[in-house]
Amino acid sequence: MMSMSKQATGTRLMRTQRGFTLLEVMISIVVLTIGLISLCGLFGLAVSATQTAQQDMIAKQLANEAVESLFTARNSSQLLWSSIQNVSNGGIFLDGFQNINLAGGDGIIGTADDSAAGPQMLNEPGPDGIMNTADDIHLSLANYQRQIQINPLFNADGSLNASLRQLVITVQYNTPQGTTPKTYTVASYISEYH
Repeated sequence: MMSMSKQATGTRLMRTQRGFTLLEVMISIVVLTIGLISLCGLFGLAVSATQTAQQDMIAKQLANEAVESLFTARNSSQLLWSSIQNVSNGGIFLDGFQNINLAGGDGIIGTADDSAAGPQMLNEPGPDGIMNTADDIHLSLANYQRQIQINPLFNADGSLNASLRQLVITVQYNTPQGTTPKTYTVASYISEYH
């Protein structure tokens, strides 16, 4: 009798201790591999985005710099309202993409006298962490171009709104990782009134 009960207990143990089948193990390996490959691809995208973050920030600042220059020129009464337009519409702001230059003699970015002022550089502190010392790093902005578009606006009845215009500032730049240029665009409105 004793041997009979030991056999029954052994049979029950064998039934409850069955392991994974080979098919189940192979399916779990495939699912795990797909997950790891996806994670590696995501990691690559994150590294790429981190490497272009500085160029993206510079483009944003260059676009905002142009918007601020336009508003400052209007607020200081340095320009007549009729001059705050592209050259093709009778204004002073150059059409199309232009190299990033310092503001010319008029102090306004995006006008014809900027090329005489020379290219704008980005200055960063060197290893000592102090600006305006001999070890400062001077980065060229030759990789960037900026376009200032000043578009007329029309009222609901189709007539020209003479006191309001749309500003569209686009900065185009290349990154070492990309083959096509990236763009950053800021759109705003400027009014004749302060």
